[in-house]
Amino acid sequence: MQCKTCKNPYIPKTVAIHKITIENDSKDLKTFTLEFQNKKDDDDFSYRCGQFAMISVPGAGECPVGIASSPLDKGFLEFTVKKYPHGVVTSALHNLSKGEFIGVRGPYGNSFPLDEMNGKNIVIVGGGFAFTTLRSVLRFILHEDNRSRFKSITVIYGARNPGELLYKSELTEWLKRKDMTTYITVDKGDETWNGLVGFVPDILKQKAPVSQNTAALVCGPPIMLKFTIPVLCELGFSEDAIYTSLERKMSCGIGKCGKCNIEDKYICKDGPVFTYKEISTYP
Repeated sequence: MQCKTCKNPYIPKTVAIHKITIENDSKDLKTFTLEFQNKKDDDDFSYRCGQFAMISVPGAGECPVGIASSPLDKGFLEFTVKKYPHGVVTSALHNLSKGEFIGVRGPYGNSFPLDEMNGKNIVIVGGGFAFTTLRSVLRFILHEDNRSRFKSITVIYGARNPGELLYKSELTEWLKRKDMTTYITVDKGDETWNGLVGFVPDILKQKAPVSQNTAALVCGPPIMLKFTIPVLCELGFSEDAIYTSLERKMSCGIGKCGKCNIEDKYICKDGPVFTYKEISTYP
């Protein structure tokens, strides 16, 4: 039984699976919409865009997952989780159904400093399922209470093929909006695809968003980051105007276990969001 008064950070809060959305053709990416069973737990879970939480499945363990919903989405949390072939926790989570219960503890880590980006242009570059926390940012900055705080918004998002694109209904909405520019690309199209074809760094170079008074938020697989960040630098973005989120094996989430350190930083506590200037010398 969960202690109702204990402040132990290792004790998860109980949430119910309210909805499960299959995001891709491979069916190994699902978005879980979760609802707290205790209103105080819901009120206490105050998070910012870019943070993560530890999700636990009874009998399987727990794993860190970036929060895909926006802090302005009230009454629920969303996490998009990839099922890995040998991932005990992710496999167990994917086998659950609506109405079952799991645990969530957090939120942990820092966040994208959106308050510092007031009055700036925003460029969001994402690849694959690492787009989850960038989706959180977009839902937040496009909200009617926040859109006026930012100037132009440019989104470049890519996946291996059309069937691997996340949040398809939202992508359609963003493509239609007049107050933002959205480019969706795939590495390889099919007979139904009428959009852009090409790797994310190439599309970024072609579209060349303005770098003056602009913050760039970049998330994706390591190989994408390796070739995308140099393009941003070529376009004139300074190293401290480029933000990315790092992934690392995390067990505790609060900087105690030491498993996620890189050099003198703990990804779970000092990150996961860093400027390129902060990490450019890291191995």
